[in-house]
Amino acid sequence: MIDHISVGVSDLERAARFYEATLATLGLSRLVTRPVTVGFGKTYPEFWINLRAGMTPVPPESGTHVCLRAKATGDVDAFHAAALSAGGGSDGAPGLRPHDRVKYYAAFVIDPDGNRIEAVTFPTA
Repeated sequence: MIDHISVGVSDLERAARFYEATLATLGLSRLVTRPVTVGFGKTYPEFWINLRAGMTPVPPESGTHVCLRAKATGDVDAFHAAALSAGGGSDGAPGLRPHDRVKYYAAFVIDPDGNRIEAVTFPTA
């Protein structure tokens, strides 16, 4: 249903380094580089970062986040670890999150600009 998403960043090169390391754990790589935008994906750009030079950090109370699908729990763990190593913060360590309708395994990170990004998988066991 959704073709692609984008998030604003205040420093394109810093954000590109962060997302290259973090998204690689989910099989996404840098596919497009333009003066004010970088696109990541598997075969076409699905996740974009766009330079917004005057942007202030996204406030934690914004409630907005982007969730990306992982193949397995190990990929979620790697996503979280890579984000922390690349200068991001944790907003929810990897773990099982049981709910009424579905159990899922997820981790939440915050990029250097305050964008909240989640990785999720749905284990069968």
